[in-house]
Amino acid sequence: METVNNPNNDELLRIIDLLNTTYEGEEAWHGPSVAGAMRDLTPDMVGRRLTPNVHTIAELVFHMTSWRIFCVKKMQGDGEFDILTPEKNFGQLPEKIDDFEWEALQMELSLSQEELINELDKRDDDEFLEDIVPGRDYTYYDLLHGIINHDTYHTGQIQIMKKALAFSHAGTSRFADDDDEFGGKFDREDYY
Repeated sequence: METVNNPNNDELLRIIDLLNTTYEGEEAWHGPSVAGAMRDLTPDMVGRRLTPNVHTIAELVFHMTSWRIFCVKKMQGDGEFDILTPEKNFGQLPEKIDDFEWEALQMELSLSQEELINELDKRDDDEFLEDIVPGRDYTYYDLLHGIINHDTYHTGQIQIMKKALAFSHAGTSRFADDDDEFGGKFDREDYY
């Protein structure tokens, strides 16, 4: 089902476009889309924790999925649904992510995106955007824009982690024998 273009749903169409661009657009102005950032990631990379207090990429993907599901449940009127526990928010993933687990996480994120867009396509106009989300004190407009901003934020994290993981696996750094700008040796162990 596709949302019919009428003057009463212009904002809804813009939100759907932003959700799709942020998720899988090839030319998002902010940089890689969610799907673009996940491209070329291996199960080893997504399960690796850079430091003890940082989420893994796999946990971030689970987290983005959880918030899409939250949004869909709220749009369906479920005032009781929540993801307040760490297990529901970031998951309880195995320490070592295998090919199957990584494919499942990606598929769940993709399906949650489709489900969110399908739920939005059911709406005839923009009026619901000003309704308060069941069990919350903000509107659907705020929630949907929050999902877009949330994706952009976590996509940036994934990109940085992806670069850090590639750098840490490269063996010796191209800086290993160079003095840093402060006159000392660059030691990558100090950073990872």
